[in-house]
Amino acid sequence: MKTVKLIAIASLMQASLAAAALAAPVKIGFISTFSGPGSVLGQDQYDGFMLAVEQGKGKLGDTDIEIVKEDDQMKPEVGVQIARQMLQRDKVAIVTGVIYSNVMMAIHRPITSGEVFFIGSNAGPTPVTGKGCSPYFFSTSWNNDQLHEAGGELTNKMGFKNVYLMAANYQAGKDALEGFKRTYKGKVIGETYTQVNQPDYSVEIANLAAAKPDAIYVFYPGGMGVNFTKQYQQAGLSTKIPMLSSSTIDGSTLPALQEAALGAVTSSSYSPDLDNPANKQFAEAYRKKYNREPSLYAAQSYDAARLLASALKKTNGNVADKQAFRAALKTADFQSVRGYFAYNTNQFPIAPFYRVDVVKGADGKVAFATKGTTFERSKDSYASQCEMK
Repeated sequence: MKTVKLIAIASLMQASLAAAALAAPVKIGFISTFSGPGSVLGQDQYDGFMLAVEQGKGKLGDTDIEIVKEDDQMKPEVGVQIARQMLQRDKVAIVTGVIYSNVMMAIHRPITSGEVFFIGSNAGPTPVTGKGCSPYFFSTSWNNDQLHEAGGELTNKMGFKNVYLMAANYQAGKDALEGFKRTYKGKVIGETYTQVNQPDYSVEIANLAAAKPDAIYVFYPGGMGVNFTKQYQQAGLSTKIPMLSSSTIDGSTLPALQEAALGAVTSSSYSPDLDNPANKQFAEAYRKKYNREPSLYAAQSYDAARLLASALKKTNGNVADKQAFRAALKTADFQSVRGYFAYNTNQFPIAPFYRVDVVKGADGKVAFATKGTTFERSKDSYASQCEMK
């Protein structure tokens, strides 16, 4: 009889502990760049995520959450230190964020090898898309190459026979130009990599002008994009050699560029004017709260929060059952602001890419206008290399 009572007491204690664990807020580590030239992108990313949290009244999927926010300073070594701190000291169950691919490359392995779920909402370096994939990593953005494969196809559609390519010299910049060349059918007559956060592009602009391309294609996120675009316009080339880009002119950089960006054509996974219910609600709420246009960084991070909300709801907030939580994430049971959204076998999105032009709207303000779909349901080129069940 005594044994039966002890077993009953032990069972009750276990049930109480399980209930307490489920009742505790789910800790989510948010790692991004909040200082230096890239900080505007990190802030957009954070603001997009927190808008979804606010709309859920402090919850995601009816689950209380606690955000642990840290600045990686765009330095891989700082990112690694933060990631280890979040896993060991803060005991986070989920990590999200990350703007830059050099940071992503450094922290991906420490986080996923610790069997902590990692929801990337921007950086998508090729090594973590293919052979380095992990069952604990999900993206709500794209593989780096994939974004620029759309840029190459857009350039084909616009009829440009020869182009000059420029990008910042780091993982995402290298992936960018490789992705572009994979789909572009014309001739690349010049290819230049510049230092990360380089302030002056006068020499490079003079060299590309001398090459006389039909168009240029560039990848300069954040402050780099502001500096390059302004200097390109000041050199008088914006009306002579069309500028195509990706992640260079977007909602994060347009406030600083304004009319200097007019006429530019961008290849993007997102535009504030996308005509779908999820985006209309998101864009309106974002403008109202932050008094600016949402960028793709904000949109992708908002999607990350909505993805997490859907999975937390399916599992009643139980992230500890890793198999069930992963299965819930894989269903991607939410309405993306991008339109169609599903997961490929490597847990990177199958989603559309668009042509988005910088125009002057009817109200006289500089704005973005979607001018067509480049790919309806783009799949990255590395999923077949991902050996994951």
